Amino acid sequence: MHARAGTRIAIAPRDLTDDFVATRALSASLAARLSDADASAQSMADASPAKWHLAHTSWFFETFLLRGRPGYRLFDARWPFLFNSYYEAEGPRQPRDRRGMLTRPSLRDVIAYREAVDRAMMAVIEDFGAPERDLLRLGIQHEQQHQELLITDILHLFAQNPLRPALYPPSERPDMGDVAPIRWIERPGGIVEIGPDDTGFAFDNEGPPHQVLLQPHLLADRLVTNAEWRAFMDDGGYSRPEYWLSDGWAWVRANDIAAPLHWERAGGRGWQRFGLDGVRDIDPCAPVRHVSYYEADAYASWAEARLPTEFEWQAAARGLDPSQGNFLDEAGPVRPLPVQDGAGLRQMFGDVWEWTQSAYLPYPGFRPADGAVGEYNGKFMCGQFVLKGGSCATPRGHARASYRNFFYPYQRWQFCGLRLARSCG
Repeated sequence: MHARAGTRIAIAPRDLTDDFVATRALSASLAARLSDADASAQSMADASPAKWHLAHTSWFFETFLLRGRPGYRLFDARWPFLFNSYYEAEGPRQPRDRRGMLTRPSLRDVIAYREAVDRAMMAVIEDFGAPERDLLRLGIQHEQQHQELLITDILHLFAQNPLRPALYPPSERPDMGDVAPIRWIERPGGIVEIGPDDTGFAFDNEGPPHQVLLQPHLLADRLVTNAEWRAFMDDGGYSRPEYWLSDGWAWVRANDIAAPLHWERAGGRGWQRFGLDGVRDIDPCAPVRHVSYYEADAYASWAEARLPTEFEWQAAARGLDPSQGNFLDEAGPVRPLPVQDGAGLRQMFGDVWEWTQSAYLPYPGFRPADGAVGEYNGKFMCGQFVLKGGSCATPRGHARASYRNFFYPYQRWQFCGLRLARSCG
């Protein structure tokens, strides 16, 4: 997940001020239980320290909305090197895989930086014109992306600790009853419009609007569960090459993959999972998560199905209310909820990001935005796959039908799962 340039929309300054304040407060609350050591460590090259996320999102506002304003001085002129991410136009920066070497500045110093940036922003935010409001909305959306990354990066970090520390107390145990078998929802073929629906913010990779021809197909009414994934495992799914793409099979063998990420053997008790609430029994009714594209594709092959395309998914999600999903509302245990019975398509938003079989490529007519903020889109459109719908770690209000998340096929530290599809005929 990367920061991406956005489209222009008309939003009242007061609404944006409220959004800014709420977003900054949520980031602070997500890090409130972390020690300086927790916030400074980096568990792998794909992850970043929590302290870096907190500082980088502040650097964004300082760089694109405060720097150059009369009377504003950088909080620390050395810090842009530390907290720039991928913006080549903004100059050299700390290598991504060495962000964990930044033991200084301390977490306390980073919090002071955030507070200073917030004070400066609040002093000028009501005077922003339309271009600045566009950048402000982009900055808010950018920070929401980093909130999700902060959560999943801390989860991956804590999973490396033999003590299996819990950041939050365990949440109430869900009802672990049975889940009804998948129901297949018939979806018509035809020409559909793909792109933003013009009702709110959209990143530029969600457009331009264009038409796509769909063939009639079937979509599963719900996400694949842990119990169903266990059946795949029990049938030798991770040891049978006939289900796997060539690259996926090489990845499984090279990395000794035998279960979703954060699953642990519990002796004679089977499998447990590690989460921010510690080691817990796996809920068979909850959606499987922390699986790669390779795993999702292999499971679909085993289930005599396939993954949906991003266009099939978006066409089905149009008209559904994203706010009804299981999203991040506040600091605390983060987990997908058990599947609830019902009619029609369920769990289209929230719980887990849904892998699609679509490569992350530009839509017809796509052009990156001008300037530095256009760097986080087009240059990543190679070798990755699109995910849809958001997850339980996605801040509420951030997801929409046209949203295109994207990861490499081996990545699985995010809350990634799957929904099945089948072609008709």
